[in-house]
Amino acid sequence: MSGPHPQTWLKTTPAGLYCEPGGFHIDPSRPVDKAIITHGHGDHARAGHGSVLATPGTLAIMRTRYGADCAGVLQAIEYGDSLKMGEVSVKLVPAGHILGSAQVVLEYKGSRAVVSGDFKRRPDRTCQPFEPVNCDVFVTEATFGLPVFRHPPDRDEIARLLASLRTFPDRTHTVGVYALGKCQRVLTLLRAADYHDPVYLHGALVALTDTYRAQGIEMGETIPVSQVDKSNDLAGKIVLCPPSALGDRWTRRFAEALPVAASGWMRVRARARQGNAELPLIVSDHADWDELLQTVEDVNAPEVWITHGREEALIHAISATGRRARALSLVGREDEET
Repeated sequence: MSGPHPQTWLKTTPAGLYCEPGGFHIDPSRPVDKAIITHGHGDHARAGHGSVLATPGTLAIMRTRYGADCAGVLQAIEYGDSLKMGEVSVKLVPAGHILGSAQVVLEYKGSRAVVSGDFKRRPDRTCQPFEPVNCDVFVTEATFGLPVFRHPPDRDEIARLLASLRTFPDRTHTVGVYALGKCQRVLTLLRAADYHDPVYLHGALVALTDTYRAQGIEMGETIPVSQVDKSNDLAGKIVLCPPSALGDRWTRRFAEALPVAASGWMRVRARARQGNAELPLIVSDHADWDELLQTVEDVNAPEVWITHGREEALIHAISATGRRARALSLVGREDEET
């Protein structure tokens, strides 16, 4: 590192991570003058900022969720393009989490910090893959920062869903998915597994799925459940819905609905029971334990800051490699959309 240590110019504030020489926050938890947003999930992207810098995909999601006037100024920046904010050079590179998700690469007087936002390392047809960038400090999430979290291959989990559909052809498979990211990813995983029947959507999933389509993501035919005649109980079909709808009266219209939940948390049996899942599928949009450690190796950062999740075990594992690691407590971070 030839320049000032990032700890002298990247600060934690009540609003979140603040870059002093650039005059902006990254994923602030409350309205600020200038914000860089890594992706569209609600614990990172909020309305009310004076100006927002983000990828076109993230801005499209924010407009869908919060309206066209969700910030004073919305400024799009493509992956790989650089611009100056104050004294800091800023670049966004893919994070592989959801559509438009980005890492923030910051360079100031010869030192470089990378803020990962949320990320994953597995292939995903709905977003560009994670791009490792060498840096002096890597600021990472740790949603699944425990050794127990080792996610199986996505295709194997989708194969379990399709096997259940064959075993119970008279039942409607209702799959609990988060509206942003998980819904669209499950659709593309089904198509990759050669399932090409229409997939039916709860109304809460339609708008963001349309946003993905408008951004060029192919997901096959989807039909809102509201457009299906009440006499059709959708036996043998797949219906995607919010996780909260799995135990709701809404499912009574279906043919002996079989509740399925797709989430990284399905590794934890208690979570599966709480979510009313008869068939839990471990499909995550975050890096698992091994991928977190591999990413630290890939970016080759001598120091790692951990923003949210299971920090203690990851700090211990990273420190064992000779790197410095510490928790960076930020308010407003959740682990629900996984």
